[in-house]
Amino acid sequence: MGTDVGRGPLSGITVVDLGQIYNAPYATLLMALAGAEVVKVEPPAGENLRGRGRKAGAAAPFAMLNSSKRAVTLNLKHPEGVELLVELADRADVFVENYRPGVLARLGVVADDLLERNPRLVYASSSGYGSWGPYRDLPAMDLTVQAMAGVMAATGFPDGEPVKAGAALGDFLGGIHLYGAIVTALYQRERTGQGAKVEVAMLDAVYPSLMSSLGLYFGQGDGHHAVARTGNHHSGMAEAPYNVYPVRDGRVALICVTDAHWRSLTEAMGMPELAKDARYSTRVDRVAHMEDVDDLVRAWSAGLARDDMVARLQASGVPCAPVRELDEVVHDAHLHARGMLRELVDPDLGPLVVPASPLRFDGFEPEVTASPRLGEHNDEVYGTWLGIGPDRLAELREKGVI
Repeated sequence: MGTDVGRGPLSGITVVDLGQIYNAPYATLLMALAGAEVVKVEPPAGENLRGRGRKAGAAAPFAMLNSSKRAVTLNLKHPEGVELLVELADRADVFVENYRPGVLARLGVVADDLLERNPRLVYASSSGYGSWGPYRDLPAMDLTVQAMAGVMAATGFPDGEPVKAGAALGDFLGGIHLYGAIVTALYQRERTGQGAKVEVAMLDAVYPSLMSSLGLYFGQGDGHHAVARTGNHHSGMAEAPYNVYPVRDGRVALICVTDAHWRSLTEAMGMPELAKDARYSTRVDRVAHMEDVDDLVRAWSAGLARDDMVARLQASGVPCAPVRELDEVVHDAHLHARGMLRELVDPDLGPLVVPASPLRFDGFEPEVTASPRLGEHNDEVYGTWLGIGPDRLAELREKGVI
């Protein structure tokens, strides 16, 4: 990768970002880190995630998701606030929001009106269930989408309660797909000159991630039926060994996708005869004897140190990884060497490790800057974009518009 921090592939694209929490803010973060100028628009009291408090923990996600953006405040409950937002949209390439469907329209911000004024605008929205369909008006957050999508029913052990994924899958899968929709619409605009409305429903975005569980469901025949949770086994119960195994000082995740992987594992275990045993020689055989396979691997792994086991298996070409704590991941040498994790000093939180973009563009290295303070760029954005002078800005502050 190169080191040019001046121009990214989205350089010259301006984004009005009304994103909240994780979903849309992640899409616009990816845009900012690809070179777009992103202006985050917040209520005068701050966006919900910022409102958790500028303290370690609660405030760190806001700082990470809104780095490399500019920030302005705007009261959309005030008519003049709506007017200013419309003027910003007139000058933007992309307008992003993840309010519940209909909320912005009730405030006077209507997508079709914005597109009529600015036909090149890409209006991008994301919500839990989309702007049409029976679930349209249901409130949705990551937890409820995981529940509705079947993620919770598929997560956990067979004899335990349904469990949410530790990662915010609904929010971030929604945000990734929203980024894809926006960039696709911008590509279309290059060919046609016309903007577009695009939307992503979190439920839609999450469903394909259940592919292995769906394989198990359809493999059980037609009709309505429940599918048991599989714990750390393969969600489709189609691979063995596929589990998390104990070692002296932790746990190791291990999977044998091919019979060659299994042969390499048995060599590493010092039991090559298992590869020729009719009960275990093929993947189908191993799945049929899954518990026995797990017991064999477990008996071997229990006496090993985590890193020694991982090194041995990686040298043999067996897919595996240590089950790491977050502290290990935050300080991971690989992620830091790739520039995916960056150390910076947040003006309120102090030293912080923040993510850069997983999207890499040859010849361009994004500059990651600290998240802005509330309304930090009011004068710059309203003055530069809209040409509002100091006296008028003071008046807008006095009225509570910004």
